[in-house]
Amino acid sequence: MDNQETPKAKKKTLKFKAEVAQLLDIVVNSLYTDREIFIRELISNASDALEKMRHLSLTKSEITGSDIPLEIRIESDEDSGTFAITDTGIGMTFDEAGTNLGTIAHSGSKEFIKKLSEGGEMDMSLIGQFGVGFYSAFMVSERVTVQTRSWEPAATGAIWSSEGKGSFNLREAEGITRGARILLTLKEDAKEFANADRIKDIIHKYSNFVPFPIFVNDDQVNTVGALWTKSKNEISDEDYKGFYQFVGNAHDDPTYRLHFAADAPLSIRAVLFVPGSNIEKMGLGKMDPGVHLYCRKVLIQSQAPDLLPEFFRFFRGVVDSEDIPLNISRETMQDSALIAKLRRVITKRLIKFLESEAKDDAEKFNKFFAEFGIMIKEGVWSDMEYRADLAKLLRFTSSKTEGDGLTSLDEYIERMPEDQKDIYYVLGGNRATIEAGPYLEAFRARDIEVLYLFDNADDFVMTSLREYEGKKLVPADQADIELPGEAKEEEDQPEEKLEEKDAGDLARWVKEALGEAIEEVRVSKRLVKSPAVLVNPDTMFTTGMQRVMQAVSKDSIPMSKMILEINPSHPILVHLNSLRLANPNDDFAKEASRLLLDNARISAGLAVDPRDMVERGNAILEHALKGMVDSK
Repeated sequence: MDNQETPKAKKKTLKFKAEVAQLLDIVVNSLYTDREIFIRELISNASDALEKMRHLSLTKSEITGSDIPLEIRIESDEDSGTFAITDTGIGMTFDEAGTNLGTIAHSGSKEFIKKLSEGGEMDMSLIGQFGVGFYSAFMVSERVTVQTRSWEPAATGAIWSSEGKGSFNLREAEGITRGARILLTLKEDAKEFANADRIKDIIHKYSNFVPFPIFVNDDQVNTVGALWTKSKNEISDEDYKGFYQFVGNAHDDPTYRLHFAADAPLSIRAVLFVPGSNIEKMGLGKMDPGVHLYCRKVLIQSQAPDLLPEFFRFFRGVVDSEDIPLNISRETMQDSALIAKLRRVITKRLIKFLESEAKDDAEKFNKFFAEFGIMIKEGVWSDMEYRADLAKLLRFTSSKTEGDGLTSLDEYIERMPEDQKDIYYVLGGNRATIEAGPYLEAFRARDIEVLYLFDNADDFVMTSLREYEGKKLVPADQADIELPGEAKEEEDQPEEKLEEKDAGDLARWVKEALGEAIEEVRVSKRLVKSPAVLVNPDTMFTTGMQRVMQAVSKDSIPMSKMILEINPSHPILVHLNSLRLANPNDDFAKEASRLLLDNARISAGLAVDPRDMVERGNAILEHALKGMVDSK
């Protein structure tokens, strides 16, 4: 902006109002935590001025420079150590420059909005609510000079300058174009802000979605638009993909996207994405929050940690809300209750969105769950507020699904017979291990569906949830389980079966042989083909939890004692009973009882000492072979 002082031009040296020396010290040294913020603040002020100009161009016929494009230009010079930002906005008169720039916390934007509201005109998307953003320039500057001219045709230009030490100079000048140009003479330790690449990085970080072109040394920086402000009909799939890759710093395609706007209970504009893959599964560490919080297209908080619950940390995108009350530095939110409300609104919306997607395309949702289901489960066991809602999103393999097929709890309930009151599940390493184990026998005999859980964390999910839609969640290894219906008879019935009295006596003898290693030995009513099974009398400290505890430290954490159930129809128990009757103190029979317990522990997924088990197995093998040789 070229300028020339006229002979009779007004010229003043004035002191700042409102104890400015003290306030400037607060602004420069305490208000902002990062000096780079001054670029965001100056761009925000420039955007406000342009927004005002755009509004006035619709309502006023006589405007200075009506053909000038609405834009922001930044010029930097590393040699001279200067930074200049120019906007073609509303500008200021001589008196306005003295008032607006000479009184800290006097906001021209607030005054402008007040005038609009008094005239009954619609509100504007203006950012400068507090009138201190301009003074952030003094954090990095030895001197700040502002050249400005109002949009009013009769207005003359003004030049304002200050070193931020208690006074400022103000004079009239000719030859200034409409708008404002702010020139910063940078401090020696702030010369980095004269580097064009550094400036561009800061703009990308904070101001990329300002609705006016921003140029740095003639290169336009903000080329990605604020998609959340547009109608869905205006945006292509490629636009969404590009936006996701930009805001999420990603290279894949998103699995899901949600673009929504709401005016109640809060004003929200949002575009959110689910990534194509979960980097946590790749061993790359825990994801950082990926949703950025904006207010009127200006970044308030990057990767906002409190905007979504931690279990939704995989979401990427932008949330913009005009209802956020900011502190005067815009770096933190004043009203934590309002942020909590915003969090609840968005979280509920995301859960409903995922629920809807699951109904629309179950196969696609199952692929999503394979990637991010662990985080949904994390929410179920860790967050009471959303536990019931998240439970609808859980997916499991079950005895009624094939291969890797998944089912929901709602689908399980739909398939339940009328006399079944509970939902049953079993934890195991994989499908083959579960189906080969003893826990399904009683359920298979009654054609009762059982959910298969493959991750130790699943047990925490089920014990946290405890019930779903009024149905208790019951582990298949729980003691005293009562199953509905009659068990169907097996085609191949055993030739021998212990009588009730003999079976009871054998159970007591086995308990004696095992001693404190087991809580109790019972005759089983659930087993069909397996010789024995461990069941858990503790409904809180489940078998799955015991596995986790063993993995952590089996020496320092005492394990809950379990109940061993024996099958009176199995040949092993029939022969063991014969040995017991022949010689109750036979060491071989006692070792066989201990091996029976070891096998039951392995079937339950619990750890056993391999050295003891191998030694015990070798002794039994030796005894069996010797008996075969002797019989010949």
